[in-house]
Amino acid sequence: MKPWDRSPHRRRYLGAAFAAIGLVASLLAAGPAAATPDPGDAPRSERVTKGQANDTRSAIENGEIPGVDEIVHSDNVSHLANIPKQDLKGTNSDLAFQGRYAFAGNYDGFVIYDISRPKSPKVVSQVLCPGAQNDVSVSGDLLFLSTDSSRNDNSCASTTQPATEKSSWEGMKVFDISDIRNPKYVAAVETSCGSHTHTLVPERRNVYIYVSSYSPSETFPDCRPPHDGISVIKVPRQAPEKAAVVDFPVLFPDGGNPGGPTNPGVSQTTGCHDLTTFPDLELAAGACMGDGILLDIADPAKPRVIDRVEDNVNFAFWHSATFNERGTKVVFTDELGGGGGATCNDRIGPNRGADGIYDITGKGDRRKLVFRGYYKIPRHQADTENCVAHNGSLIPAKGRDIMVQAWYQGGVSIWDFTDSSHPEEIGYFERGPLSTDTLIGGGAWSAYYYNGHIYSNDIAKGLDVLKIDDKRTDSARGVRLPQLNVQTQPDYR
Repeated sequence: MKPWDRSPHRRRYLGAAFAAIGLVASLLAAGPAAATPDPGDAPRSERVTKGQANDTRSAIENGEIPGVDEIVHSDNVSHLANIPKQDLKGTNSDLAFQGRYAFAGNYDGFVIYDISRPKSPKVVSQVLCPGAQNDVSVSGDLLFLSTDSSRNDNSCASTTQPATEKSSWEGMKVFDISDIRNPKYVAAVETSCGSHTHTLVPERRNVYIYVSSYSPSETFPDCRPPHDGISVIKVPRQAPEKAAVVDFPVLFPDGGNPGGPTNPGVSQTTGCHDLTTFPDLELAAGACMGDGILLDIADPAKPRVIDRVEDNVNFAFWHSATFNERGTKVVFTDELGGGGGATCNDRIGPNRGADGIYDITGKGDRRKLVFRGYYKIPRHQADTENCVAHNGSLIPAKGRDIMVQAWYQGGVSIWDFTDSSHPEEIGYFERGPLSTDTLIGGGAWSAYYYNGHIYSNDIAKGLDVLKIDDKRTDSARGVRLPQLNVQTQPDYR
């Protein structure tokens, strides 16, 4: 049986759900919601020790870190706007952009903002469609949404249920956004192990989606190791309701990194967390738990690995990847502690929970990923602040490699890796801890540069709009894109 084939009862169930797919994307702006958010999807909190709480208060009093909810930033960064959460109260997640709109994922659905005036963005519509993480991307009139939590069906009125239930569903959802104020749910595709994140390879007639997922603690039978590849979905632009999985390429025929106890502190590879494609170069880079990979995507339906690297000293969980503008480097992030821990401190040090910078050497199938250096924010955070490397994008500055990146409660960091071995921070924005005695999950999930401004989706605080004024990034202001899905890297040249 092919990895994307499902057991008969689950295929029948999906067909029945599809028959009802006039089901509902619940538009909060249009009227009462037909589904309720999942309270279990809110950021979790955990009391810290009395000593850690005292240390946090002392650090605030001594001016070592900002006060609770206090905003600080470097002189070259301006905070232009913040839009607090509206009707969707779940965890804010990823961002995508098209024209004058920003599309913001939330564990309860997604929000569409009008950002034509960056100093005063406005909510255009909110869609209630619960299902973590609701990773979001857009292409033309289509919006794609990842579901990586066990649901009782594929509708926007679904509820959580144990993954052991036969009717459980996880996968990709497709919306028609031709009417930006009234998105319509048009298709659902169940995928092996659900969809934690996804990445687009857009073509004129079709959109290919690389679905990344991996084995969590509670799993479907098809999610347990060996789960050694990604699902590839083909979506016809003119008939998105015909979207379907067309392949499941195996990326780790040897099983990938075994993790502990062979490699203590390293995640076992049971899939990929995220991939970034560079369509113009027919390349992709994958962050796959215990492994980093470089792929050839000349045939987008059949990506193949051309190099693979591991870091069993400092990398715990390969989380995401970003190419530089010329496609000669890849920045991989390490999500040490899963994003829920306080890892930006002197105790953890500068190399763990950091970014790894790799040069791409050679040509064709002989290309190799060669490690050059680590980058981690130089500002220590308190023990009540979850902080680790997370989602970021290039700032397309001419002749330089500069990136803006989210670090949860470490805030937003702007850093230069033109010299791969000696990266440096050139700007930042952050808030103080959410609490002095409780570690509450929060901070910037994504921070991306789009058409002159930086947009950050803060887990707890909502959408932030920033601007950097620095001679090293001034040349990026002239770069204008019709759309941006950061995990589908454009050729800024």
